[in-house]
Parts: sequence; structure tokens; C-alpha cells
Amino acid sequence: MSAPVVNVSRRGFLGSMLGAGAFILATRCGTNSSESAAYVSRAESALFSPDIFVGIDADGTVHIIGHRSEMGQGSKSSLPMVIADEMEADWARVIVEQGIGDKRYGDQNTDGSRSVRYFLEKMKQVGATTRRMLEQAAADQWDVPVEEVTARNHQVVHEASNRSVGFGELAEAASKLEVPAVETLTFKDKSEYRYIGKPMHVPDLDAIVNGTAVFGQDFKLDGMVHASVEHPPVLGGKATSFDSADALQVWGVQQVVELPYFTPPHGFQALGGIAVIADNTWSTFQGRKALKVEWEDGPNASYNSAQYKAALQETTRSECAVDRNVGDVYAEFAKGGKIIEAEYYVPLLSHAPMEPPAAVADFRNGKVTVWSCTQNPQAVQETVAAALGIPEADVTAHVTLLGGGFGRKSKPDYCAEAALLSRELGKPVKVAWSREDDIRFDFFHSVAAMYMKARVGADGKPTAWLQRSAFPSIFTTFNLEQERGTPLEMGMGFTDAPFQIPNHRVENGPAKNHVRIGWMRSVANIYHAFAVHSFLDELAAAAGRDPVDYMRDMLGQPRILDLSAEAPEYPNQGADIGEYPIDIGRHLNVLNTLVEQSDWTNRRRALRGQKGRGLGIAVHRSFLSYVGSVVEVEVDAQGTLSIPRVDTVLDAGTTISPERIRSQFEGAAVFGASIALLSKITATDGRIDQSNFHDYQVCRIHQAPKHVNVHVIDSDAPPAGIGEPGVPPFIPALTNAIFAATGKRIRELPLEGQSLV
Repeated sequence: MSAPVVNVSRRGFLGSMLGAGAFILATRCGTNSSESAAYVSRAESALFSPDIFVGIDADGTVHIIGHRSEMGQGSKSSLPMVIADEMEADWARVIVEQGIGDKRYGDQNTDGSRSVRYFLEKMKQVGATTRRMLEQAAADQWDVPVEEVTARNHQVVHEASNRSVGFGELAEAASKLEVPAVETLTFKDKSEYRYIGKPMHVPDLDAIVNGTAVFGQDFKLDGMVHASVEHPPVLGGKATSFDSADALQVWGVQQVVELPYFTPPHGFQALGGIAVIADNTWSTFQGRKALKVEWEDGPNASYNSAQYKAALQETTRSECAVDRNVGDVYAEFAKGGKIIEAEYYVPLLSHAPMEPPAAVADFRNGKVTVWSCTQNPQAVQETVAAALGIPEADVTAHVTLLGGGFGRKSKPDYCAEAALLSRELGKPVKVAWSREDDIRFDFFHSVAAMYMKARVGADGKPTAWLQRSAFPSIFTTFNLEQERGTPLEMGMGFTDAPFQIPNHRVENGPAKNHVRIGWMRSVANIYHAFAVHSFLDELAAAAGRDPVDYMRDMLGQPRILDLSAEAPEYPNQGADIGEYPIDIGRHLNVLNTLVEQSDWTNRRRALRGQKGRGLGIAVHRSFLSYVGSVVEVEVDAQGTLSIPRVDTVLDAGTTISPERIRSQFEGAAVFGASIALLSKITATDGRIDQSNFHDYQVCRIHQAPKHVNVHVIDSDAPPAGIGEPGVPPFIPALTNAIFAATGKRIRELPLEGQSLV
């Protein structure tokens, strides 16, 4: 059962949380604005406007705000750990509080594997500033030079006189000091870290285990009603009429309300539809079943996935727009010789997090407060404000724990539904999506067709390599005219293929959108890595070479890959290419470490000749991290596949939490196995065919990899992504292993329905 909800102001909350004499510190990570003026805190009035902040209570309790959303990936522990480590706080005396949506926190979109990359240095500054001010307060109290005192495990010590004083006792005095300039701070050496890089207790873990943690589906307010929305079955459709008489006869149903339909482009707007309001969620679902609705489906009713697949493939068989070019592949192909071609296909995919979307909204006096399992509370503010026609400053967005997200919950259409209904009904409303809603009305991961072609020389290496991709862009969400993949999407594992090829061309074909497309864990890297690394393995097999040796040859010597002339629009995941170059040396190091950690050579030799057993390998750079996977498969005489072992090596630069890294990459193997083996979304006459886990399959325990070994390369490079980079190399490593075990090439996902015998 959820804990009782107390409606208090943020000022009142912080006052009661921190108590008298509290020392609070914040660093500004975004622009100051009046949008959050209603949430002026003790921190803002005492020292800084609150951004990422730390507060020390008089009893020594340290409160740290976690401003990113927590869905199991660890941002609520990893980022506060940096502050606590740098300030020398005792982690057992730290309370991590979830931040609300506020642009002064900086970017809160917990998406794109960016949390540590964006905020590591800022968190270190907060911790170092706090430590310095506590040390100065103690030095002033003892009348000694500040250089003689040291913060150590929640207290400041003066070794020369054997004196010490706790953080809580210094809080009031420290709060009166001038904040030191960033350039005057000193930071810990890596060897001095107590928490960073160490196994640590996770905030909320006990509550999650004992069932008291509050997720979006758990949250409730006194006096709220429940709602469930019957959405148009085809994107852009509208109800022409509906009969609610039978629905109103369902026990618990109070009323039926029609929600407005979105205005294209849909963005994160609510889809619209018929909402059933009831005393409880079950009654809303039953009431929806009793509705009689006539729909006008609109132009997307012509969408059928089988025909769409054929059209995408036909597009990639002809010359398309160029995204990268070196040499002249077409002149090289004209010479004839040995030509190898392959086509790859990945269907639409659903995020399908274990917790479907849910939100509670309370609209009062022209303002609204929303509680939701969101990855982006700032997007909640923007979307809800636009839906209601009110300023963003009048939208308060609270963040619960998320039962998975994978990118779906950064799109707050369900929050807009709750807000619109709360205004309409004049009371708090909870909107809960069913599993069927979640799968049928997702922002789907894009379908994609890829065409690969190479001319190979006598040594088996390509003298020309052509790759084409066609997929409906994510950016059709915001722009109806967008009919090609953007440089951002093409730069996810396609434009930046790292191989040394004298003639290399990357092309992108048009694709019109018919369903909502959104980013999902690993985004376009999923289908691009599948095509590129499968084709690399095909070329190695055609040359009769070990895939590892072939990959080394294709990568060439360690160097920085400069795409400025070949692909001038390459965006490098939005990161500075100087700080995060495409480093072939790191790529090779991951490959070589992976070969060692997986015992590739000996295991491959031992499996050679054993029918139904094989190893596959792939190494891929995504989200600025370098990750490689070796997957072992077994296929029995009936064609049933199992995955006994996975070995993964990653170089993600500076890392924070080894346990969270391991769990992320173990999860990535299961996520990747689901995509490769089972998951597929199809449409007939614009309607999604799948509805629940019986027909949108994800890995069950017996299908998931049995053992996943994760090795992290120690690195001082800038921090890169963790949550997403494990998925892309796993999928081609798995399909390459299937070829090694059975001789059958997998060029279309999922494997379900394809015979392995």
C-alpha cells in the first residue's frame, strides 16, 4: 500500500526536511527563470537558486536531490554518490530526494545514456564546494589555517591538535560563508574515492524489495477518480459517434468523457478518444469494453506492414541520398569481380516496460500538479501546459519511480490525458494504461530495411562497400515533412562504420510514417548494428577467415577516424568530436580484451565441428561507448535455441557504479535477445495486430541468456553511455553465432518463425 500523501509546499517540505540551522548548497546547471518561482526553496534563499543541491541538517543528515528519473538504471544513486564522495559524506547518512520538474536543474530528460556524461563535473563541483566550505568553517572555529584541516567521513579533523567536528555542527556556520569560485576548488584523486567505482547501497532498494516503493501505477490522492481512454485504433482517427449507455451500467463507472484529438504533428499530445471515469481502474477497463464507438480511421488506415516492408526494401535497392562518401563505389562495382550483397530487416518494436504508463493530475485554480512515472518531467510541464493552454510555470511535475521506461516514458501523452480530464471533472484523476494500450498505442521503435553490397578483392577484403538504410524517422513526431532519416539517426552505427575501406558510401532512402515513432533503448543502433556487423561476418565467412582476424584487418591501425570530409553532417551523438573522437584504438582494445575475456580462440576451436554450437562476435560504438559481445548458442535437433553464455566488454570512459553497469549490461543481453528472437509489431489496415505478451513476445527465463559476464575496461576518458550501448552488438553477435552453429544466415528479425534445421 502506498504511503499517505501530504500536500505541502516545496518550501514547507524542505523546511521540515532540513530543519533549523541547515546548510544547503546548490550549483546552477540550467538557466535561471521565473518558471519555477513558486518553488523557491530554503536552498535558493540561503545560497543559490536550486539546481543540483545538497543540504546538511543540524543533526548531520545530508540530503541530496536526484534530478533524473530512476527506472533501475541507477541515476538516483550514481549522481548523488559523486557529491557524497567528493564532500566526504557518510553514505549511510545521506538521503536522496527525487527532484521535481524544473528547468533550473538543467536537462532532466533521462534518455540517451547521458546522465553521468552531462552531470559528472557539476556533481563534483557541488561536492568539492561543500567540502571546502565545511573545512573553512572548522578552520575558523579553531582559528587554524584551512590547509591544516581535512574533511573525512562526515566530519572535519585537525590532526595536529587531534580535534574533530561533525558536519551537522558546522552546518550553520558554513552557510554564512562566501561560496568559493569553482577555479579555487580542489578535487579528489581517483585513488581517494570511497564510493565512486565501488559497490554501493541503492536508494529505494529496500522499499522496492518490500513493496512500499511508489511507482506511477501506485500513486493515489484522496478524492481522485480513475480513468481509462479508448483511443482511435488508427493513428489520426476520430470517433464519429459513440454510445456509452452500456458502459454506464458497469459497476463503478461514473461518466464517459470525450477527449479532444491531436492536431498534427502529434508530438507528445494526447491521442484523444473516449475516456471512461470510474471508482477504480478495473471498472474503467470493463466500461471501455462496453462502449460502442464508430471510428473514422483517416489516411493511415491504408497502412499494412507486409506491403510497407516490401516498399522499404524496394527503396533500398536503388540509389538514395548520400550521408557519407569516400572514393567511388559505383565505379568500383562496374569493374565486376566478386560481389556480395545482403538485405536486412527489423520490424516495428514496442518498448513494453513492465509498468505501463500512468499519471495522476490535480487541476485547481488554473494550475495543475502531476505525479507520473516519467523520464522527463520538463516535457510533462511543456506538454501539459500546451494541452491546457496555461503557462509552464503553472504545471508542477512530480516523478515517481518507473517500472521500466526504455524511452517510452519520456513522451508524456498520458500525463496530458490526466490533466485534461482533471480540468474537465474538477477533481484529481488517475489515468492508467493497460498492457493492451501500452502495446497498441506506443511510440514504436522504427521499422527499417538495410541493403549492403561489397566488391571484394583476392584477399577477401572489400575494395568497395555500399550500405543503404530506409526507415520512418523519429522526427516525424514533430515534423510532417520529415521523410528521411536524420543525420542523428544515420549517425547511430551507420554513417560512422569504423572500417578502412578505399571506396565507401552510406545512403538513406525516404520512408513515410504511419504510426507514432519514438526513440527506444539504443534507437537506430539496433537495426544499423545488426546490418553492419552481420555483413562484416558474412564477408569474413566468404573469405574463409576467423571473424576476429577479419575485423582487425577491417579496423586497421589505431587512429582517430575523421569524418569531417566524408560525412560533414555527422553529429557524434551531440558531443564534441574533440572530446569524444571516434577512436579506433579503443575499438581495437575492446576487441582484443573481449577475445581474451571470452577465451574466443580456444572456445571457437573446441566448438568447431560440433553441430548446433557456435560463437558470434560484434564490437560497436554507440552513445560514445565502445562495447563488444561474444555470444554462444546451442541449437538442438528440433531447432530450439538456447544461449548458454554471453561475454561483454565495454570501454565507457570514466564510470561511477560497477554494480549498476553490470545490471545494465545483463539486462541489455535479455533485451537484445527479446528483439532478436521474439519481438515484432505488425499492422493491418492501420491497426496494430499485437496486444499483450501472448503475441508481443519478450524473453522468458528459459529463453534468456544463462550467464552474462561483464568486463569493464578501466579508463580515465570522459564518461560515456551505459544504459543503451549493450544492446546493439549483442544482436549481431547472436545471429552470427547462429550462423556458426547452423550455417543459416539470419537477415531478418525476429528469429521466431524461421527454421534453424
